[in-house]
Amino acid sequence: MVRIYTLTLAPSLDSATLTAQIYPEGKLRCSAPVFEPGGGGINVARAIAHLGGKATAIFPAGGATGEHLTALLLDEHVAVQTIESKDWTRQNLHVHVEASGEQYRFVMPGAALSDEEFRQLEEKVMAIEAGSILVISGSLPPGVNVAKLCGLIKAAQRQNIRCILDSSGDALAAALEIGDIELVKPNQKELGALVKRDLTQPDDVRQAAMELVRRGKARRVVVSLGPQGALAVDEQDCVQVVPPPVKSQSTVGAGDSMVGAMTLKLAEGASLLDMVRYGVAAGSAATLHQGTQLCSRENTDKIYDYLKG
Repeated sequence: MVRIYTLTLAPSLDSATLTAQIYPEGKLRCSAPVFEPGGGGINVARAIAHLGGKATAIFPAGGATGEHLTALLLDEHVAVQTIESKDWTRQNLHVHVEASGEQYRFVMPGAALSDEEFRQLEEKVMAIEAGSILVISGSLPPGVNVAKLCGLIKAAQRQNIRCILDSSGDALAAALEIGDIELVKPNQKELGALVKRDLTQPDDVRQAAMELVRRGKARRVVVSLGPQGALAVDEQDCVQVVPPPVKSQSTVGAGDSMVGAMTLKLAEGASLLDMVRYGVAAGSAATLHQGTQLCSRENTDKIYDYLKG
């Protein structure tokens, strides 16, 4: 089995709560908060663990919030490799309003990383076994620019580490310029920005995704299409998987669940179709829960079986 690692440069300790209504100035009485680990790569590792796989989460942890985050991951049986950061790990807040069903997500900036702290994270990455998969997911914190991220990806690839990137904007574009990325998962708008044109015609998304693969930017491109599921392309195939109709409670965690499931299948050597089916199943399963919960194995397997027909 191929080993899986994730790298999260801006982890978070997420707290979720309920309140009856939201209005200005008054005191909003909330339920007792539920604390969960947060950050793109961390959630990918958690999703893999929920689905019965194993992944090691690499991240900086600072202060009491960093200690709490690490303890929560160990409680979920997620292996961790941390470096200590001077700045405390950020804490985000998710509020569900009972009266309207709306959700509010208050996202704080990531803890700044010094050059030395980033170097320590690079050392963790360079110690990964050749042939392993590394999922780099989440935002860049203060102190880390796109050039640093690209330098890390290039160094990892020289070690024969297969890199998956779940990001957007300049970071995604710069990583694709390096080339040979194992898997990327842009949405339709992000894909259009990458190929520098609007994707308005029925076949535009497929053509744009194939263009990235043909140019050697990525081995696999999976385009998120919202309710229409996902379209995936590699050198041999192009497939689209549409999820079954489910009653969505929250889309928080759906993307990370999808990446986790696809990474798990990729590590198993599954086909493109099987990989995307499992990813769409996990993403759909995550929407069945309120708050910040990820996919469950039971719901994912049910939807996956449905998709297989």
